[in-house]
Amino acid sequence: MGEPAWSAAGRIPTEGKSSVSTEQRENLDAILRQSAFPFDSDVSEQRRLLRELASTQPLPADVTVTAAALGGVPTAEITIDGIEPRHVVLYFHGGVYVIGDAFQAAGLASQVGRRTGAKVISVDYRLAPEYPYPAAVDDALAAYEALLRGGTAPSDIAFAGESAGGGLAVATLVNARDHGLPLPAVAFVMSPYADLTLAGATMETKREADPLFTPQALQARVADYTSGQDAVLGLISPIFADLSGLPPLIIQAGTHEVLLDDAIRLARQAATADVEVTLDITPGVPHVFQVYYPILDEAAAALDRAGQLLSAHLTGSQTTGGPEVE
Repeated sequence: MGEPAWSAAGRIPTEGKSSVSTEQRENLDAILRQSAFPFDSDVSEQRRLLRELASTQPLPADVTVTAAALGGVPTAEITIDGIEPRHVVLYFHGGVYVIGDAFQAAGLASQVGRRTGAKVISVDYRLAPEYPYPAAVDDALAAYEALLRGGTAPSDIAFAGESAGGGLAVATLVNARDHGLPLPAVAFVMSPYADLTLAGATMETKREADPLFTPQALQARVADYTSGQDAVLGLISPIFADLSGLPPLIIQAGTHEVLLDDAIRLARQAATADVEVTLDITPGVPHVFQVYYPILDEAAAALDRAGQLLSAHLTGSQTTGGPEVE
């Protein structure tokens, strides 16, 4: 057979697994297309459906979620039995800034905490259209400031987030820097929604491959959040922000998503600004594919890779720059 094949997603041997993996990806795609979430429907209906969906996904038995607050912002504190947290992950949920909440994100957020030996604090930032920009940005910064004031060292903090939460995590780094705050050790963003002008080339080129989103569905929600502000503002669309001085970024995405180009351009912007960046692209998987870790080998593997990098930066054992993931 010769040398085993290696995936583009980070040197995971795929020989002997590829047929299983292909079947998993195809099954997931079929499931998502069959039960397509109506992203272009009424916001209140979307919220109701998402709550219903979240209630059918039980958390692992060893995960505890507790309502709390940071700087006046509601949060969900996520801990895992048997893990004495050494670090804190400040987590930002997705939902195009109009749906989702800190508790619904607990399943995926807990997987990040599990791999980093961290307590996860999921931020329940205010949602549009009731609270448009800059409400989410203000809440995210307030929560981070309160975490620092409470005595947590920045070197013990990682930011993480998915989709809109990934964009918000990067915007919060920029905002914290501009406010003169010390920055966290590292940030991990999954399928970041980082350009609300929707200018990415993959909006069109990945339209057929994406089982979840269409450009039209995203467009329908942009005005809810921007509310008359220009979507090109750096704290709305961090793809256009000055990223200089930010901590290392770990950016993951799949090739079957219209937002792929957001991840690629965000990584390029970061690299151009001399930020250490790891861009980890997994072929054949959808938006925020990590959430499907129970049924998709690539998802668990991607979380493992991110966990290793996060842990290295949080413990200070990362001595070299560059994107290599062993």
